[in-house]
Amino acid sequence: MLSMKLFSKVSNSIFFIYSCILLITGVMFIIMGGYMHLMDKVTFLEWIFLTLNSVSVMYTILLDWVSLIFCGVVSIISSMVLIYSHYYMYTDQSKFRFVILVTLFVASMMLMVLSPNMISILLGWDGLGLVSYGLVVYYQNVKSANAGMLTVLSNRLGDIAILVSISWLLNYGSWDFFYIQFLTPNSSKVGLVLMLVVIASMTKSAQVPFSAWLPAAMAAPTPISALVHSSTLVTAGVYLLIRFHLYLGINKYLMYISLLTLVMSGVGASYEFDLKKIIALSTLSQLGVMMFSLSVGMWELAFFHLISHATFKSLLFLCAGVYIHSFNDTQDIRGLGLNLMSYPMTGVYFIGCSLSICGFPFLAGFYSKDLILEAFMYGDMSIICFMMVVVGMMSTIIYSVRLIYYLYMKGSKISSVFSWENDFWVMISMTCLFTVSLMVGSSFIWVLLPLYILNLPIYFKCMILSLSLFLVMFTLMNLFKKSIVGKKDMNKMKQVFLWFMGMMWMMPFTSTLAPMKMISIGKTYLKLLDMGWLEKLGGQGGMSLIMKSSTILEKWNVLYLKLYLFIVLFTLLIV
Repeated sequence: MLSMKLFSKVSNSIFFIYSCILLITGVMFIIMGGYMHLMDKVTFLEWIFLTLNSVSVMYTILLDWVSLIFCGVVSIISSMVLIYSHYYMYTDQSKFRFVILVTLFVASMMLMVLSPNMISILLGWDGLGLVSYGLVVYYQNVKSANAGMLTVLSNRLGDIAILVSISWLLNYGSWDFFYIQFLTPNSSKVGLVLMLVVIASMTKSAQVPFSAWLPAAMAAPTPISALVHSSTLVTAGVYLLIRFHLYLGINKYLMYISLLTLVMSGVGASYEFDLKKIIALSTLSQLGVMMFSLSVGMWELAFFHLISHATFKSLLFLCAGVYIHSFNDTQDIRGLGLNLMSYPMTGVYFIGCSLSICGFPFLAGFYSKDLILEAFMYGDMSIICFMMVVVGMMSTIIYSVRLIYYLYMKGSKISSVFSWENDFWVMISMTCLFTVSLMVGSSFIWVLLPLYILNLPIYFKCMILSLSLFLVMFTLMNLFKKSIVGKKDMNKMKQVFLWFMGMMWMMPFTSTLAPMKMISIGKTYLKLLDMGWLEKLGGQGGMSLIMKSSTILEKWNVLYLKLYLFIVLFTLLIV
């Protein structure tokens, strides 16, 4: 009995111990990153841990403002998520395993971020994929198992691309990609490495056609979604391309892929009713914005949007966890409603994060998204790209306003059991993240980013604001009209169109049914070849033929021995 109480106290305090360590580490990383940026310094640390004759095996660490600030943000978000998880998973019996998995995940992320070497990047990259599988299947049910398998198999494609790029980098005598830009800046051979890195980044950041695993991974616990799907796993691909920005330049193929991801996820979120999947599709659309910014050469703005998005998106997941837990684990937004009076602080945080995603002035998302849009409009663009950017950005406003309407304006069909706002540590973690998300936009643009001065015409400046206000009014009027009048009968073509848009352009089917078809074809080949003709013509058939031949030879040998003895005896009798 005493040992059980002691174990319970240790498991309860381990959340706070790890969160304090991560918080202190994160603050130190951010201070060091600011110093590196102001002093314009880059530091390489080389640790030689094996020397064999003339061969030295070393581990290299890259310390610059990008890697240090990113590690600091990941550490701070992880510490807040661990504090929140202590009470969110209070009745869970495997809390210690949960903390170990989160710690391994953060360690894998830092191993990938702080390394300029493709071998150590592969270790962190594989660690992210492996630990993410353990986190997604944490609840150990059929839904989690299917989502975890889809996640890990999608990420394995990126692992293969990283492995092939490591093999190709042997042509340059080093796996440190940081030095290749000085050796062969204009070599066409670097294009193959860049193509493989882009494919790996697309799988990890869930770009089209690898987008199906991100909404499926929402089967994980909500604190895991706040950490994994806001600032770590999904942004690993964006960070890797930021490191390769000198080779990437302006890439039109990546630009169209990112715009397709932006439009697909934004439109899909407008027809989704699962709360966590809406936030996951919102993450997917913002990943499209980051990839789009990278594809047009604005890597600083992509990193800026990565940091600002990580802060408010993790808080958005934590607010969703409060609602899900309070309403008896309900994730359907049609069953949630009128939460602003019952949960005032959570409502303020949720609405603030939603407005930040929309680019509301002076919030974190406003500074990064506004700069990306203005820089894009300042350059050359086609009408197709312009329309895709407008549709993708405006769909963000539509699903955000729709989500706010269902959560705070429409009546609820399920009564709340208890309020999580009474818990002190839950509100502390959410308040800290909200404060960081308010400060990160202005602080980043004042201190870290170079000065951007864009002289756009006044109608360009007013166009986005006018479209945003129009879409807010149109969406609210449409939602109120549906709630009063009710749904009308739709024709089949419209039903098919809405189903197609809501199903992410059939990507869940292509990501699951197509591999299953290949597996069924492989099963047929197994029956026909491995268990069929190859049994007769291959090793088994050859083995049986040899055994039969040896049996015949053995019989003849026995017969020859008997004949020889008979001849000897017959000769002796004659003599």
